[in-house]
Amino acid sequence: MTPFMIRTGSWDELQNDAKLIREQVFIQEQQIAAEDEWDAEDAIALHFIVLDDQHQPIATARLLNNNSVGRVAVLKEYRGKGIGRLLMLEIIQQAKHQQREFLKLSAQVHAIAFYESLGFKVQGDEYLDCGIPHVDMRLLFA
Repeated sequence: MTPFMIRTGSWDELQNDAKLIREQVFIQEQQIAAEDEWDAEDAIALHFIVLDDQHQPIATARLLNNNSVGRVAVLKEYRGKGIGRLLMLEIIQQAKHQQREFLKLSAQVHAIAFYESLGFKVQGDEYLDCGIPHVDMRLLFA
């Protein structure tokens, strides 16, 4: 049994944990401007938080109504332990349960292989988002 637990809920329910992780990963570590990190989509997205065995938030992501997965972040000290995969598999399961036809995301280039291992395929050319190289990726459900 995994020592990690995933909570799913609204921004009102999970924003404290999501903000903690996203501030550390995106704003502090990746130097993304705060005004680029926070948007109106948070209020209407379905949020996911991974908690460790001490019930501390260690990873987050959100799923938008347009099938877009975003703001996927794992705290630095927890990377490479399968937590991102656990989180994404939960999102994929949720999307299938909601009978969505596909998922899409904007992946940082260094994470392409990770998303490809989950079945996502690159769509289009590389571009910069907040100064970081990204590509669009899509996962179709048969």
